[in-house]
Amino acid sequence: MVSFSSKLFRTLLVCGFAVTVSSVDAQDRPPVDPAKVDALIQGMFTRVSPEWRARAVLDDTQRACTERRNQVSGAEADAIQARERASVVLPPDGNFLGDWRKGFQVANNGRGLQFSDPAGTVAGGNCYACHQMSPKEVSYGTLGPSLAGYGRERNYDPELIRDAYIKIFNAQAAVACSNMPRFGSSKVLTIDQIKDVLAYLFDRQSPVNQP
Repeated sequence: MVSFSSKLFRTLLVCGFAVTVSSVDAQDRPPVDPAKVDALIQGMFTRVSPEWRARAVLDDTQRACTERRNQVSGAEADAIQARERASVVLPPDGNFLGDWRKGFQVANNGRGLQFSDPAGTVAGGNCYACHQMSPKEVSYGTLGPSLAGYGRERNYDPELIRDAYIKIFNAQAAVACSNMPRFGSSKVLTIDQIKDVLAYLFDRQSPVNQP
């Protein structure tokens, strides 16, 4: 078994890695100073654009969920969801479903918002990194639940389509401290892209809803 020093353990903890090391006594670890963590992270982004530096600054929701390890109280959860719900922009035309074929492309695209991406690269949702979607797909992540048969199992209910739109646009508006990215409010995906992903989930002809 590899032995970790308590100093190294704290370094991993500060950097956001979840590790379990039996050789380190939790009672011997001093509390992590959030200000030092912020300073460390900011120091890693000194040579990047202001946009990238801004991404390293925690907003109120991120800070609350980080400091409480996602174990917020009921009142805190309600406050998070109310605050994040205010950022949700519904489709101006009132239509929540786009083109499921385009949604398939968004779900499979992991490019965008990376240092290595050329200017103008269209970002994708990279949905398959966390979810199974089409039941015939053999390569997918398991961090999130399977979405196979998603629309069919929900009887293509318009209210549930609307709820799913809100969840994709800003997952924190639906579930406080969700692990899911805030695709719309963070401007990773456009409204049209989110509608296309919804079509991939809810269109009766989509592979997601085929047996």
